[in-house]
Amino acid sequence: MKFKIDENLPVEAAVVLRDCGFDADTVGDESLAGVDDETLAIRVRADQRILVTLDLDFANIRAYPPDEYAGMVVLRPKTQEKPTLIAYTRRLAMILAGRDPAGELWIVGPDRLRVRRRS
Repeated sequence: MKFKIDENLPVEAAVVLRDCGFDADTVGDESLAGVDDETLAIRVRADQRILVTLDLDFANIRAYPPDEYAGMVVLRPKTQEKPTLIAYTRRLAMILAGRDPAGELWIVGPDRLRVRRRS
């Protein structure tokens, strides 16, 4: 699986996923920092990468239909401190060991994973 880590997450999130054997790069790696959501969505779709973000705009399945993407993952931690975000990324990596988010929106909360598909 290939991932794109949004700029609102620490670069260590990409390192965590790489250490677990995934292909992960960051928005900054490709000089996409500061681009609007639509431009980022076009890029991740073209590159067939799963976007990992804190941006709730990507949880809008009408604007970003999950079946048109390799997957969308929106992390919803209680705090956005770096250790918390890294812990969420580790949790995501454990979930990914048994499941693929292709064509789905995953919302990873403190105590559960919600999966949404285009209705």
